[in-house]
Amino acid sequence: MSTAAYIEELLYRYNCVVVPEFGAFLTHVKSAFIDKTAHIFYPPSKVLSFNRQLQSNDGLLISYIAEAEKISFEEVQEKMAKTVKEWGKQLEKGETLVLENIGSFRPTREGKLIFQPSKQTNFLTSSFGFSSFISTPILREVLKEEVEVLEEKVPFVITPEVRKKNELQPILKYAAIVLLALSAGFTGYRTYEQAITNELASQEKAQEIISNSIQEATFFDTKPMELPVFRVDVTKKVTKKRHHIIAGAFREKNNADKKIKQLRNKGFDSFLVGQNKFGLYQVAFDSFENPKQALEALKQIRLSESRDAWLLSVK
Repeated sequence: MSTAAYIEELLYRYNCVVVPEFGAFLTHVKSAFIDKTAHIFYPPSKVLSFNRQLQSNDGLLISYIAEAEKISFEEVQEKMAKTVKEWGKQLEKGETLVLENIGSFRPTREGKLIFQPSKQTNFLTSSFGFSSFISTPILREVLKEEVEVLEEKVPFVITPEVRKKNELQPILKYAAIVLLALSAGFTGYRTYEQAITNELASQEKAQEIISNSIQEATFFDTKPMELPVFRVDVTKKVTKKRHHIIAGAFREKNNADKKIKQLRNKGFDSFLVGQNKFGLYQVAFDSFENPKQALEALKQIRLSESRDAWLLSVK
């Protein structure tokens, strides 16, 4: 596993992760907020920053890697020193250093580093599963005011009645007034109806944007040395094996089929578990009857194939 991957795992659990002789990644909690201009709601998150002045080895990152890879503290120190040296050479050449799921570093002419954190990762575990969404403002009061203004602009003049011998003339006058009022009301209603139609169209467009933003669902294990077991009611494949090692979840079925084909080519007995309550197609590496065997297989897969693999047990 890369150094960036270990740093990413620690940032979910700690507010400061120091890379010896390079700098420290710091996080602080930011409350949920609404962008009133774009009408976008953002969930609570951890804001990531970088401090190049904090380079002293506090032992956290080195010890974590040593325990995960089952090697000595000294070996990890040597590897880390080489990695940091390679990062430094890359930055000295004026190239951009990218740490996956963390952010990127860009050197300046003055020898400083500009850090741009990744916007795709939210390190606040309590906000897991939350994403930003567009909230279209309700326009009912605005539409009501527009209709009232429109009604005020409709020409409506009542002239004094001049009675003549023909008694039918007053009746025709009142009929004309009623007809004018009905016409004004119908015009206002058509304007109001058109505004409502436009609002519904905007909401449907917003929902379409949100739907298209859903990508392959993955889960992060906040305790790398423990293997979580999630229980979710799903539409599952008819099998006696109840413990499935999930490789990923896809919105499009053809993407799930491609993943199954890839895993089978690698020798896994991959298959489609079914759709979960979010409508995502879940693909499994393999399935087991015995939960102990499933956990053991999960350990191997997380080490060799995907650290995002997780165990799904169904009733």
